[in-house]
Amino acid sequence: MKPDLKTKSVRILLPAAFWLAGWCLAAACVDQPLLVPSPIAVLRRLGELAAAPLFWRSTLVSLLRIFCGALAGTILGTLCAVLTSRFRLADWILAPAIRLVRATPVASFIILVLLWVSTGKVPGVISALMVLPVVWESVSAGIRSADPQLLELARSYQFSRRKQMRYVYLPAVRPHFAAGVCTAIGLAWKSGVAAEVLCLPKAAIGTQVYYSKIYLETPSLFAWTAVVIVLSMLLERIVRRLLGVKGGRKA
Repeated sequence: MKPDLKTKSVRILLPAAFWLAGWCLAAACVDQPLLVPSPIAVLRRLGELAAAPLFWRSTLVSLLRIFCGALAGTILGTLCAVLTSRFRLADWILAPAIRLVRATPVASFIILVLLWVSTGKVPGVISALMVLPVVWESVSAGIRSADPQLLELARSYQFSRRKQMRYVYLPAVRPHFAAGVCTAIGLAWKSGVAAEVLCLPKAAIGTQVYYSKIYLETPSLFAWTAVVIVLSMLLERIVRRLLGVKGGRKA
């Protein structure tokens, strides 16, 4: 049973009101704008930032960098999943390396990648590295979940490899792929912004977050953090809509 519009509104507005009230209470109790600025001060600062061209340039450049990295990671993760599922030698060689990437802290990768590529490319590379293991694992699980009876039937009717991919493997992989990409896009965005904070490329959200902290501009720090959170939620929602995923499952 689908919730009606009123129920959806309550589920969105009630938590928002609760945490906003908690924020206001914390700001009033601490009474130190340098530590906890009020929501009004942050909103005012956000309006000032949005009026400057640098705000939109930083936002668009960060989105473009991280999107390109996430797309590259998705493509590479899918290709690696196909190879490791099809060829045992590829599984022996690639699977340990991908698991190592997944287990390595993102901060370590940022520092290592910063030694090898220019600062402007680090966020994209980091996003790709964070997305690749998630997509690889999801697509591999989808390939393993293909119905063996359907595969046997396809072979008995002498389906070509292409037809087996279309009618057996793709339906099995699609929901796993969609769920993996939805998870990966948020991870790509957060890790990409973290990379920007450490490597400080020109015109980037992470760079603005870093300088807000250095110059003790706490309202700016909160405002840029709010932008990161809102964009993360928006990106995940867009990806879910494009892939037909609702509530973590494919519609």
